[in-house]
Amino acid sequence: MAHFIGRQREMAELDSLTAEPGSQFLILYGRRRVGKTTLLLHWAQESNLPFVYWVANRLSPTIQLRSFSQTLYNAAHPDAPADADFTYPTWEMALTQTAQMAADRRLILILDEFPYVAEAEPGLPSVVQNVWDHHLKQTQVFLVLAGSHVGMMTRLLHYHAPLYGRFTGHLHLKPLPFVATAEFLPRYTAAERVAVYAILGGIPAYLERFEDSVNLANNVKRRIFNPTGIFRVDPLFLLQDQVREPRNYLSVLHAIGGGRHTLDEIATAAGLPKQNVSTYLGRLADLYLVERRTPVTLPPKRRGRSRQGRWHLLDPYMRFYFRFIVPNHRALELELMDAVWADIRAQLRAFVGMTAFEELCREWVLVQARSGRLPFAPEDVGSHWAADAQVDVVAISWREKAILLGEAKWGTDRVGRALIRELVEAKTPRVLAVLPDQGAEWTVHYAFFARAGFTEAAQAEAEEHRVRLVSLEQLDQELRAAGGY
Repeated sequence: MAHFIGRQREMAELDSLTAEPGSQFLILYGRRRVGKTTLLLHWAQESNLPFVYWVANRLSPTIQLRSFSQTLYNAAHPDAPADADFTYPTWEMALTQTAQMAADRRLILILDEFPYVAEAEPGLPSVVQNVWDHHLKQTQVFLVLAGSHVGMMTRLLHYHAPLYGRFTGHLHLKPLPFVATAEFLPRYTAAERVAVYAILGGIPAYLERFEDSVNLANNVKRRIFNPTGIFRVDPLFLLQDQVREPRNYLSVLHAIGGGRHTLDEIATAAGLPKQNVSTYLGRLADLYLVERRTPVTLPPKRRGRSRQGRWHLLDPYMRFYFRFIVPNHRALELELMDAVWADIRAQLRAFVGMTAFEELCREWVLVQARSGRLPFAPEDVGSHWAADAQVDVVAISWREKAILLGEAKWGTDRVGRALIRELVEAKTPRVLAVLPDQGAEWTVHYAFFARAGFTEAAQAEAEEHRVRLVSLEQLDQELRAAGGY
């Protein structure tokens, strides 16, 4: 089993449900390689309770029922395992057997990759619902349905789904936060870990393949450029798991990864009708692969219909893959690894700054807000963009008429006085102009984030305007101190 890192919050939630009296029914879902199986097995083993773990596959319904039947039988009869041909006649009988095993003691039953077996047996959710209502609900079972097919798993929660109302808990397992990179790569500097996070995100199966005994360039060449590794094929597999015909979806993702963010730009780059692209984007958003963003300075009621909406890839590795791997596919096939890395290295600083670093700066603002260390309680955190100004980090409270404006600089030179003045004197009036009453009676606060730190002149300017200066080291330390992942 993979090395277990983090997940304290999820473990606490699972332990809390375990301690509740009576039966429990949990649905857990998340993208491939996010660590669902590792979490569930670690929790089950740490619980010191009897548990049965079974993972579905894409074989025939008969083989899957036989596999589950034998797993269940062997758990109930460890000293007399089932014959190779043993199977319960039906899923209903197999699941009812679980009720007997959990009649008077807590038993954890995990059905992993449930969508695979539900796809082979479309009536299985109704069978589970019937057995739950008539047998399992009265026992001490802790039933877990887990899966990577996010669309199918979330549909189990819908109002008209057979299992609607039966779940006592549901958990969307998300990637690990940036601070977890310090456990995977303890010898890397904060700047190196931000670059890794921009490339891999918080996917444990990706992070554990990088080694902190070699530099970033060699990790990328050895792992991501490797034609037989998971990185070259994972985006396609991830999409194939979710949609039947991935070609058009891949075209949309490729367009966004290439820097097209409006609906018109995406449709043109993908070579698809705009109305079709809208449908694809909606589906991809449901799968947590893309999201539509609007300026946080736009009143919430106007965001849904605003033409300022921009589409972004949510998954960091997909951003890296479509930005750098796909355009260099032919060169990688020719094993021109050094040439491809030279192309990436020339653009990597800008890529990291516009993706991971800006996002981590916004996360820092949220951490400050949660701990009450901001001068106001923000209702939203994001960014601002318009024809005349762009601000990387914005926190806003419409109720208090308070706003924080911040810039994030990933350059290798220290930030000087001019950039502080630009934020305070040039950008602030333009941002206030888009607020109600052109920002009259609004209070403005400032923060500036810099990888390389600040000059003495910038520090003096910041002190004059009460601009909070945050170095990369401080950001890293305070995010790590917040913990809780």
